[in-house]
Amino acid sequence: MKLATTHIASALSLAIAMMVSGPALADNPIVIKFSHVVSDATPKGQGAIKFKELAEKNLPGKVEVQIFPNSQLFGDGKEMEAVLLGDVQIIAPSLSKFDRYNKQIQLFDLPFLFDDTAAVDRFQATAAGKGLLDSMKSKGIQGLAYWHNGMKQLSTNKDKLVRPEDVKGLKFRIQASDVLEAQFRQLGANPQKLAFSEVYQALQTGVVDGAENPWSNIYSQKFHEVQKTIAYTNHGVLDYMVVTNAKWWDGLPADIREGLTKAMEGATAHANGLAAQLNERDHQRIADANRARIQPLTKEDVAAWRTAMAPVWQKFEGAIGADLIKTAVAANQ
Repeated sequence: MKLATTHIASALSLAIAMMVSGPALADNPIVIKFSHVVSDATPKGQGAIKFKELAEKNLPGKVEVQIFPNSQLFGDGKEMEAVLLGDVQIIAPSLSKFDRYNKQIQLFDLPFLFDDTAAVDRFQATAAGKGLLDSMKSKGIQGLAYWHNGMKQLSTNKDKLVRPEDVKGLKFRIQASDVLEAQFRQLGANPQKLAFSEVYQALQTGVVDGAENPWSNIYSQKFHEVQKTIAYTNHGVLDYMVVTNAKWWDGLPADIREGLTKAMEGATAHANGLAAQLNERDHQRIADANRARIQPLTKEDVAAWRTAMAPVWQKFEGAIGADLIKTAVAANQ
């Protein structure tokens, strides 16, 4: 009888403790896996770290953000499938990855569309730019933010890289993008689709002759060590769209979604603020390393590239929309 009484008292004590402690201790935090394919040292990597910091600060005990950089979980060929299946909650693919979900996002791959990242910012702040974040909900994808990496430069294992004719016949690594494929074919070069994690070895072994990347990617991945020339082209923008599974996002409690939204706003400001700084720093580091020669271009050189790329704009105008292209071009003003 005493044993039974002891058991009852223990059970009551446990129940009282659970009532006092409340659901915060009884419930597990929501685990948010943030997967990306570049290093922590890049603007995207730093943005992900800032998002974790702010999300866990805004929602203490309610969320746990786990970051997986450098393709630790999924390479850039598998991460979209992973977020749609719910294997990860947040990814930040290059904008080139979305053409199969919305052809209008091909806009960002048009060569020589934006003069600089300030113009990109102005366009993304327009109603048209913001609208693209919500344009794939029917496909299960919710855009949360745009993150910069920087303007792209062209690199090769050849000594000369000044005019469009200098790349004829060369093999260039590209992302899986119809516009980027057309860009290099228009130049008489051979585009090769490769995962980002495979680029260094491909450049080192000559599987491809060159690539296009911002300075921060070139330096962090040591591409400058396996390329002879980097032309300062600023010919395209490498931006990311931070996305999540639309159903998962809409199913979150309102307070969690609000806290994550605020964290994403703070992380976006941080990442985009770092992008210009890191690219400038890494540009100088590449110059100081003296492994690859940085080739400046004259206004006449740039004009020749723009003329060579004009047919690419014409080819994709129908799918992207002439009005959307005009809005983007107007952002250069």
